[in-house]
Amino acid sequence: MKYTWTEDRGALQTKLDFGTLTISGNSELGFRPFQLLVSSIAGCSSLVFKRILEKKRIAYDRMEVEAEVEREKDGVSRVRKITLHFTVTGSNLDQGQVEKALAIAAKNCSMVQSVKGAIEVVETVTVREE
Repeated sequence: MKYTWTEDRGALQTKLDFGTLTISGNSELGFRPFQLLVSSIAGCSSLVFKRILEKKRIAYDRMEVEAEVEREKDGVSRVRKITLHFTVTGSNLDQGQVEKALAIAAKNCSMVQSVKGAIEVVETVTVREE
């Protein structure tokens, strides 16, 4: 991956298969770095969770994830904790089975494992009947 600083946009850009990714400290000019960090963790965890639910033949209609970020108050504003709360909606879902699948997902998500020891990642799930 090659990144180029664009003075006119005040942002860093890279071209990827899906399109151009623009990164900036100003959210009006591009994605902020911490947003990309949280998104990669939420995205990876969601994809692995989905795969495990399918593998365990746990049928559901919809899955959503809400991310909360806690950052240090110091000058660096380091991300110290990311909480991912999943809501899985469907018929006849077993809360315990879904929780077990999420625990397996956390252990198999490369992004969660990459920040282990540096950023606390907490994952919870609520099952909703449709």
